[in-house]
Amino acid sequence: MDQKNTTQTPGGAAAATTPGAQRRILVVEDDPTIVDAIARRLRAEGFQVQTAGDGPAAVDTAEAWQPDLLVLDVMLPGFDGLEVCRRVQAQRPVPVLMLTARDDETDMLVGLGVGADDYMTKPFSMREVAARVHVLLRRVERATLAAHTPRSGILRLGELEIDHAQRRVRVTGEDVHLTPTEFDLLVCLAHSPRAVLSREQLLAEVWDWADASGTRTVDSHIKALRRKIGAERIRTVHGVGYALETPGPEGATAPVTGAATESS
Repeated sequence: MDQKNTTQTPGGAAAATTPGAQRRILVVEDDPTIVDAIARRLRAEGFQVQTAGDGPAAVDTAEAWQPDLLVLDVMLPGFDGLEVCRRVQAQRPVPVLMLTARDDETDMLVGLGVGADDYMTKPFSMREVAARVHVLLRRVERATLAAHTPRSGILRLGELEIDHAQRRVRVTGEDVHLTPTEFDLLVCLAHSPRAVLSREQLLAEVWDWADASGTRTVDSHIKALRRKIGAERIRTVHGVGYALETPGPEGATAPVTGAATESS
């Protein structure tokens, strides 16, 4: 296992602290070339990095080291990345960026279903990996701030209830488990009920991405979200984007006192 956590300058001194310096990233990948490239790039961004090459080692390292984020390959020796994700999430919630060699939407939906927050299909650039890691960590920071914001309250849209403070969602009174990304996506749609938001808008608001290369990511997360809150609640406008359907001619019911107006 690779446990080198600092980046050295040519003179041998440790590099200056960067915004990611206190964040721990566990990279789980059995291809030495790929894992080395990802680890080197993330260290250059200022993160502490450890690596694991199989499923059991990944779970053990996650339990012992308590990383802030996992970069996790689907295909691994021992047991696969989906099982790693299940076991790690059972220990404690942690954002997961899943890597897959197949551009198969079924695999992507399964990954999202077991707790992954985002996915990338090989081949990919190390620059994009680093960008996705930063976005996921910023989302966690926003979620933590929102959870401690007194103004955050509950938004009710018919039988759909969104609790900003606790980041909980209920449908017909039953709790629905959403990943941090799914929650932020739902909140983004809920802040403009019945309005059609383009994939590009959703990428910018939820993922902080400026380009349109990730629109399939939006589609996959929408499908995962529909499975959990009901397909009829999210309307597709082909060629444009998505809208959250709400009951009644006026759209959303009034939020309870203290409902948040800021985006997550």
